[in-house]
Amino acid sequence: MKKIIIINTGCANFFSLKNAIQRLKYKVKISSNIQDILMAQKIFLPGVGTMRAAMNYLNLFNLIPIIKNLKVPVLGICLGMQIFFSNSQENGCYSALNIIPESIIKLKSQKLFLPHIGWNIVQFKKNNLLFKNIPFNSRFYFLHSYCSLINQYTLAKTKYGSFFSSAVQKKNFFGVQFHPEKSGKVGEQLLKNFLEI
Repeated sequence: MKKIIIINTGCANFFSLKNAIQRLKYKVKISSNIQDILMAQKIFLPGVGTMRAAMNYLNLFNLIPIIKNLKVPVLGICLGMQIFFSNSQENGCYSALNIIPESIIKLKSQKLFLPHIGWNIVQFKKNNLLFKNIPFNSRFYFLHSYCSLINQYTLAKTKYGSFFSSAVQKKNFFGVQFHPEKSGKVGEQLLKNFLEI
């Protein structure tokens, strides 16, 4: 049985993600314990709120070097994805994990309302394991005001005023800007795909 951990970032709705994973018949634990994380075979890094609050919480539990050096598959969700980047322009400029050497910026939504909230189309690169058995241009559920521009690590893009990265990957670190746990069948399939990588 795979050991699956949801890292407690101190600012996330963990239980909807935990319930979604359990519906797929996997056992999962929410933890900020270093030994739990080091023993895990699959790790989720969710986040809702501000970069500053999440990074301060990870620092409090000495998790920053642990996460940066993980070799198992890690899936960052929403703010959890943004934490992988070098920094965020939210509330000035705040440093993040620097796994992906790009910045998080305010979403260039043109005249559209922020935050970007609700269902939107995700255009993904074909043949990526994260999107296996998911129809192209499927809709996923978003809730965010900050984003990554398209870059070399982009797996999928979405348009809200302008295009942004809705999924990224660098080695074993995967990130999605949307909430798969709130995205119905396609979100469930994406979680299943990640758990089977």
